[in-house]
Amino acid sequence: MKYGIALFPSKKIQDFANSYRKRYDSHYALIPPHLTLKSAFEASDDQIKTIVKELRKIAANTEPIPLKITKFSSFYPVNNVIYLKVEPNETLNKLHKQFYSGVFADEKPEYAFVPHITIGQSLSDAEYADVYGRLKMQNVYFEETVDRFHLLYQLENGSWTVYETFRVGKEQE
Repeated sequence: MKYGIALFPSKKIQDFANSYRKRYDSHYALIPPHLTLKSAFEASDDQIKTIVKELRKIAANTEPIPLKITKFSSFYPVNNVIYLKVEPNETLNKLHKQFYSGVFADEKPEYAFVPHITIGQSLSDAEYADVYGRLKMQNVYFEETVDRFHLLYQLENGSWTVYETFRVGKEQE
């Protein structure tokens, strides 16, 4: 089965992102607005039990996660993806690194870690240029702290749903 690890921002940020995603994101109906911490990976039922134990340990040793969203940005010319830029911070970087070490050590990230919330993808060159040209002039600023991340799995229809939620901080066990 295919899994991934993500965190979901507050409803306020999700509503803001969805106001654009419903028009510009081909994955709008498949997953809510999110920040990917570990991209999709395959795991068996036995492997996922080990992974869940590891994720519980990681969560217990992680502080609440600060998110600061400062602007619209893009991955152009690599691809025509438009996103809300989440400023990198030590907590996010540490989490991302942990999801590619230990039980995950045999996997390497496909791209450098750029914290973001996608709002547009699968856009034609002309549509991308038009949409991004307008969005990059807008002021955007959100700041909040997230206290959980999620192990997701992909359903047969391509949509993603939560397998388990992991609260960060020391109160678990």
